[in-house]
Amino acid sequence: MDRWLNRVAVVTGASSGIGNACCKDLVAKGMVVVGLARREERLQELKASLPKDQQSRFHGRKCDVSVEQQVVDTFAWVDQTLGGADVLVNNAGILGNLQITDPDNAADLRAVLYTNVLGVSWCTREAFRSLQSRKVNDGHVVIINSIVGHKVPVVPGSGLKMYAPSKHAVTALTEVLRQEFQQKKTATKITSISPGAVDTEIFDAKLKEAMPDIPMLRAENVADAVTYCIQTPPNVQIHELTIKPVGEGF
Repeated sequence: MDRWLNRVAVVTGASSGIGNACCKDLVAKGMVVVGLARREERLQELKASLPKDQQSRFHGRKCDVSVEQQVVDTFAWVDQTLGGADVLVNNAGILGNLQITDPDNAADLRAVLYTNVLGVSWCTREAFRSLQSRKVNDGHVVIINSIVGHKVPVVPGSGLKMYAPSKHAVTALTEVLRQEFQQKKTATKITSISPGAVDTEIFDAKLKEAMPDIPMLRAENVADAVTYCIQTPPNVQIHELTIKPVGEGF
């Protein structure tokens, strides 16, 4: 991690779960971290929970990644205030409340796609623009995907709704971005990390009730994987990393 010392990482969905764990881990390893989330009070709590000597390296910023202008404004602030993002962890994601065949579900479906797909696209675009404008050639974009972005399991109850299709889109998006980075002759890396079930807020009480015996990962397990991927040597890119808890049957 030496080459990332004092360089800037932006982490979306930082208010809880995987994003929260990534912020703590990257700050502890010497990076300057900008945590993005809709719940600003959670970001303040995160900063207060850090050791005193690490708090100055964490910056919370209210940002809803499903709103393009907020993303543009946030990355402009990172450029102007901190010199620009070198690492991006696209973690923000929502499950959605309604099934695809439910009536009057347009707003719910739109929210999932805007957050899980377009939010990733906009954040990556702005991070890459910043890297290019600063002539930084060794950035890294990490996308927190899911195993359901590769195969859709049968889930009791209300199922996976628009979440699984959105994660399949993210799998394709990762490959398209890899090709675009290569076509633009940059050494910026991209990695999709696809965990199984993780014990976070997105795995709500109804899902836990429907699958009471499912083994689950901890958010810290995924944060460890992010660190593992970004510290690979310049000639190594981990394109896809799948993480499952022991005993998972998906």
